[in-house]
Amino acid sequence: MEARDDMVCCPVCDALHSFGDIPDGERARCVRCNTVIAVGRPEAILRIVVLASTALILMTIVIFYPFLELRSGVFGSKASVFETVMSFSQGVMAPLSLAVAAFVIVLPVARLSLLIWALGPLSVNRSPWPGAARALRYADILKPWAMAEIFMVGVAVALVKLADLATLSMGPAFWSFTAIVVITAFKDTQMSKHSVWTALETASSNAR
Repeated sequence: MEARDDMVCCPVCDALHSFGDIPDGERARCVRCNTVIAVGRPEAILRIVVLASTALILMTIVIFYPFLELRSGVFGSKASVFETVMSFSQGVMAPLSLAVAAFVIVLPVARLSLLIWALGPLSVNRSPWPGAARALRYADILKPWAMAEIFMVGVAVALVKLADLATLSMGPAFWSFTAIVVITAFKDTQMSKHSVWTALETASSNAR
């Protein structure tokens, strides 16, 4: 079969498919391996923008508000994610500080901002902003490197080890970070690449 511009490749078995607009609520599956390739959900763009905006707002709480509070007898300590990152900013631990800041703060914020820039106007039926396609492409590239959920796994392991040594209290940043992980996971389930890219290309063509 000769490949055409309107064809979609299955991400699992690489089979090529050609189909037009998918009705709202319908799913297009691979004829070879039955993997869901695209979902007909135009309203998903609005959901993605709302969820990304919510996660971006919660990220400000994560950065500056207390994440955990440890108490042992009369001694206590509170720390935010920003303070934790800065505590390793000198000496041989500086590269670790930069890595934590990049993977836990900078890249997730960048990816959320790129999604809002790329899809925000489309969610309110406006023409896309300049560089929308590039922003959406970069947001997809950054997806494996935005490791908020990995950070939460590390926190869970640390909590288990510290539970017998001190009294732990979760601050607002902890619950905000938990909400971000859930919101991000739900947002990614709404991301139908075929539908989103088709909507973006159509809006860009109409704006010319």
